[in-house]
Amino acid sequence: MEFGVGSVLEGKVTGITKFGAFVSLPEGKSGLVHISEIAYTYVNDVKDYLQEGQEVKVKVINVDDSGRINLSIKKAQDPPQRPAAAPRSSGRGERPVGFAGQRKPAEPQTFEDRLKQFMASSDSKLSELKMNEKRGSRRGGRK
Repeated sequence: MEFGVGSVLEGKVTGITKFGAFVSLPEGKSGLVHISEIAYTYVNDVKDYLQEGQEVKVKVINVDDSGRINLSIKKAQDPPQRPAAAPRSSGRGERPVGFAGQRKPAEPQTFEDRLKQFMASSDSKLSELKMNEKRGSRRGGRK
């Protein structure tokens, strides 16, 4: 059985170091789960999450030229659900309030919407700067 990148396997933790854990795989192979690939949260000590002899589900994330297998426990699982962001409010049970009591427009939801808004704002500011530059050069002129 060839262990290709993306394969999800069952293995057993055979050793724990300060930088990760070694996992035995089928066919007598073994791989390393780096400390950053153990959990979706910050891992200070590998021993807080894993024990020698523990059965784990791992995903192959890389096989280098010398045959070393890099594994991930967190990528073999679904990512945890993020809590829904609490809506920001002015404290009066309504939408957020901007300067001088003006209501802010609803924020764009997608990256594309945000990019369009940024580009429009950027174009507007550039046009304004160019107009002010032209006006300033007519008044004072160059010396």
